[in-house]
Amino acid sequence: MAKRLRWLWLALLLASTSLLAAPRVITLSPHLTELAFAAGITPVAVSAWSDYPPAARDIEQVANWQGINVERILLIKPDVVLAWRNGNPRRQVDQLTRFGIKVQWLDTDSIEGIVSSLDALQAWSPQPALAQQHARELAAGFAALRQRYATRTPKPVFLQFGQQPLFTASANTLQNAVLRLCGGNNIFADSPVAWPQVSREQVLLRQPAAIVVGGDNARAATVKAFWYPQLTVPVIAINDDWLSRPGPRILLAAQQLCAALQPQR
Repeated sequence: MAKRLRWLWLALLLASTSLLAAPRVITLSPHLTELAFAAGITPVAVSAWSDYPPAARDIEQVANWQGINVERILLIKPDVVLAWRNGNPRRQVDQLTRFGIKVQWLDTDSIEGIVSSLDALQAWSPQPALAQQHARELAAGFAALRQRYATRTPKPVFLQFGQQPLFTASANTLQNAVLRLCGGNNIFADSPVAWPQVSREQVLLRQPAAIVVGGDNARAATVKAFWYPQLTVPVIAINDDWLSRPGPRILLAAQQLCAALQPQR
């Protein structure tokens, strides 16, 4: 009788452990991987270039710029797949849905979208309080920057992505939102295209007071040399991953940009 009770207790313990097991989450872009970790989630599979935090580098990759490995995802049997509405191929993601895989689309192309996405991940986190905490800290960080730089004199700025050809960002981008937060006026905010290709002449005509690029000081020096002698303005280099990925580290990009664009008086 005692032996039977021990086995019953063990079976109940295993069942309860299974019920409390962390949800199996797959992320389909590097910034979604960052969001997952910030929410207390360790994904079971990720996309290529998921290199932050460092622990993400050791996780199996099931997606890249060429597409999604649908067959492998079906074998992994995740509880949810996190997808990026403006970055992942809709056809393949819909294919996962047709096979019965739960997909949660996250919109992270705005400051508010990143905060709300992090907040929404509480539903899939074994540490929901951590997800909520990080969402609040992110919102508070942006609110502090907004208050600090709200009265600064706006500066015309060229957001430079690439060089040959030259690309920039319009008003309908996260990077533009960060620039505005810091008291910068995007000289190509009026473009009807989110990521327009522009010419050297177009930039010179709009007379930016500063240029913002993703990269380090060496990258800034290269860009400065590219524009010399027609344009001799400060070139502000922002950590490329912080600036380009619509994840939690966009706050670090904003803090770096604001401090460089609007020095303390």
